[in-house]
Amino acid sequence: MPSDPTATDALPSSGFAPSTTLPELELPAYVGRYKVTRRLGEGATSDVYLCHDPVSGQDVAVKRVRTWRDTSRSADGAVNMRDHFFTAEASLAGRLQHPNVVRILDAVFDAEAPFLVMEFVPGVTLKHFCRADRLLPLDQIVELGFKCGMALDYCFRHGVIHRDVKPANLLAVLDEYGQVVDVKVTDFGSALHLDSEQTQVHRVGSLAYMPPEQLDGGDIDARADQYALGAVLYHLISGRAPFEAPSQIALMNQIYHQAPKPLIELREGVGMELDGVIQRALSKRPEDRFTDWAEFSKALADLVAKQLIPLARFTEVKDSERFNLLRSLEFFKDFGDIELWEVVRRARWRRYPLGHHIYKRGHEGNSVHILAVGRVEVVRDGKVVATLGAGTSVGEMAYLAPNPEMRKHSTDIRVVDVCTTVSFTPALLGSLSAETQHRFDRAFIGVLVRRLHAAHDQLAHPRRIL
Repeated sequence: MPSDPTATDALPSSGFAPSTTLPELELPAYVGRYKVTRRLGEGATSDVYLCHDPVSGQDVAVKRVRTWRDTSRSADGAVNMRDHFFTAEASLAGRLQHPNVVRILDAVFDAEAPFLVMEFVPGVTLKHFCRADRLLPLDQIVELGFKCGMALDYCFRHGVIHRDVKPANLLAVLDEYGQVVDVKVTDFGSALHLDSEQTQVHRVGSLAYMPPEQLDGGDIDARADQYALGAVLYHLISGRAPFEAPSQIALMNQIYHQAPKPLIELREGVGMELDGVIQRALSKRPEDRFTDWAEFSKALADLVAKQLIPLARFTEVKDSERFNLLRSLEFFKDFGDIELWEVVRRARWRRYPLGHHIYKRGHEGNSVHILAVGRVEVVRDGKVVATLGAGTSVGEMAYLAPNPEMRKHSTDIRVVDVCTTVSFTPALLGSLSAETQHRFDRAFIGVLVRRLHAAHDQLAHPRRIL
């Protein structure tokens, strides 16, 4: 029978809201070096605490296995299931570094009660938004699905299939006003490690979100997680899981043989396009689902970009649109997913009308602009000397020049098609991660080399029209 031995639906491994409140005296003072602040919750085999790390000065979530010494091995010496589940998560410590994946910082194999140290993320699980009276806007649900899909794709490319994607294992990050602003995948206790030589537990997960091939206990691939994410999105959209039954046998029969009820019939605003994407992800046969995460994520992003679902704020540029736009630009071709997400979140996105001067000659530059949409003219002494389009940059000297005098613009930069730019100040560029800065430096050098080559070509062929 499918099982969920490491977590409770009320709380992911790095959640924040206590599912129960125990007397303070029952809390351990420390778990390892970590000072316990309060209890966050518990699963079938573990307790989760909010702790303070005296070394980093940060709050962390610590997940401690119960009574490991007494129950980790059965009478015949076989390793108990909880050993497998702890090892599955512990082996990921430090491996998965993605903005939409909860980081596992450390794993301590204590003789009595081993524990995991994880990033603490204030928020609630997506299970909170599965009730009919708490449903999120459709465009926000699709946006969260896109981010989860990209995160699970990252995990798969690092040899990990989650196998227990469900609302309780997806953590909604809230802002100061209680609004959902991001999502993180958590709880890898059931994860399948494709590059591991160890025997791993099969037929695990949560039944309501489990695809038929996982029920069979056979080999699975990333399309099993794709099905599970489709089931989560179905639940978030409609307020009900794709299949509901009074018994596990009846539920399994539905998963094997019945089609989910069309979402069009369950919520106003759902069109054929959105329903079609979710229903395809929930196909019984893996080969009928999306080919890979990239195709699934693109289908979700297109729903927003092509306005195939109602938009809560029409003028807002969603993160999924920004991410896919950056990925399409030549300037960002050597950026990985993690670096692109950093740009999505840290850059300033600006739209300029026809005729606007982004820079004027003689003014000192204080920002770098990368053209995402539209075109600009480079004007010197009243003459157009170049036209630049999407994927190129202007104002690099604000970042590269060694002194203020060299940061003064020698030309006017004038908008000739309505432009959307991704802009950075030198200070903001300097605050990016070292890897992202390195990729920016390489991209800027590439831009300058191409311009030097074009200038040389023009000198060699002065009659050529740029």
